Amino acid sequence: MNTKNILIAASFAIGLLLVHCSSSTDDGGSDSPTPNPPNTGTPPTVSESVDVWLTKPDKSVLLTKQSNALPFGTNPNNYPNIEVNPSLTYQTIDGFGFTLTGGSAEVINQLSAGDRNELLQELFGTSENDISISYIRVSIGASDLNAEPFTYDDMPEGETDESLDNFSLDPDRDGVISVLKEILEISPNIKILGSPWSAPVWMKDNGSFVGGSLKPEYYGVYAQYFVKYIQAMEAEGITIDAITIQNEPMHDGNNPSMVMTAEEQAEFIKDHLGPAFGDANISTKIIAWDHNCDNPQYPITVLSDTDAYPYVDGSAFHLYNGDISALSTVHNSFPEKNLYFTEQYTSSNGSFDGDLKWHVKNVIIGSMRNWSRNALEWNLANDESFGPHTDGGCTICKGGLTISSGGNITRNVGYYIVAHASKFVPQGSTRISSNISGNLQNVAFKTPDGNIVLLVENDGDALESFNIKYKNEWTAASLSPGAVATYIWKQ
Repeated sequence: MNTKNILIAASFAIGLLLVHCSSSTDDGGSDSPTPNPPNTGTPPTVSESVDVWLTKPDKSVLLTKQSNALPFGTNPNNYPNIEVNPSLTYQTIDGFGFTLTGGSAEVINQLSAGDRNELLQELFGTSENDISISYIRVSIGASDLNAEPFTYDDMPEGETDESLDNFSLDPDRDGVISVLKEILEISPNIKILGSPWSAPVWMKDNGSFVGGSLKPEYYGVYAQYFVKYIQAMEAEGITIDAITIQNEPMHDGNNPSMVMTAEEQAEFIKDHLGPAFGDANISTKIIAWDHNCDNPQYPITVLSDTDAYPYVDGSAFHLYNGDISALSTVHNSFPEKNLYFTEQYTSSNGSFDGDLKWHVKNVIIGSMRNWSRNALEWNLANDESFGPHTDGGCTICKGGLTISSGGNITRNVGYYIVAHASKFVPQGSTRISSNISGNLQNVAFKTPDGNIVLLVENDGDALESFNIKYKNEWTAASLSPGAVATYIWKQ
């Protein structure tokens, strides 16, 4: 789903020396190691001209800083303009990243301590060779990309635990929690979102991990389950910034999964979860929906409930169905509420060029231009068989990384999709105005340290030449079909 940049032979050769020999490029499933620098030894610093970081769809260039900066000037030409206007601002950005699934943690923890630290530094650090992921989603209990389904309060069949005395984070302690602690040492301000795939099965009307609904008599107990989770994670030194009520609440076929209608979600929030958070002095944000763009009416229904409304920070979306403009539909109904984009997978059957093009256009640029505060790809890492996963879980979800049993690391298309934003647009940046010109899909930001960042994807089938216009000056640029470039300059 990511395209590669055209790299100069000299800087490419230098960059190769910086990469450990266990890495390899995404080659459609091969795990043979090849030297593939995620960056080329040049930090994303900028001058008064425009620096360019490129990825090309044929993978000949991957997130590589180009040798020649583009100077601003006023020489006339006939190219169309992408005009960037920093005075017209939109939403604040919380970050870009992935879900750290239980399976991700499992394959990351198979690495040696030194290799694991080096990888996590590359992913979450801010030095010249790092991609600076700033937002992580985790499952509350198991997702379908765990080896087995579980919650934090599983009981023998026929037994219940309404006092939650059996609640424990132990199933995740040596996996997700241990990796999160290492990430927080590198990036202490990273935002973490928690999402459950299922309530404990003894709370459900079908007594199964797959499908079923939360019994109304357990609404109050389940609210306390969330409270216990947030407090227990805090005791581990992990702050949960936000939670969604249910991953994909209208999908009952996954393992785990649970159905929750909009009316049920509103009732759960207003009568149970919201008051429980208030009583426990919990400031973690409550986010509705967390499912596809084909049903904006679901979060609108939740937010239209006047008693649920005060407790809800906003709504979250995936894009397996529908159109990314659904986020703006919800924004237009409730402009004071936040929007989030929380999941989209790249498939084992996908191509690098096709995935790069579609995901950068929709997940990154599209979500940002439709008011999202974040953009997350799905699974951070898995093995060469696209596991671990539950029985019935996703068998074709390709991680941003493939980590083989021998410790070889392949940086897949999802890595580059996210990195073209995460490396250059930190938390606290603001989206600013930029116009769409023909096939040149784009989005612009102003960062806290005074950079202007423009991300452009050529969605057409031919080379596109264009101007980047800023404060009555411009610079000419060109982008091959399917290529992605991040342009950076000082205000």
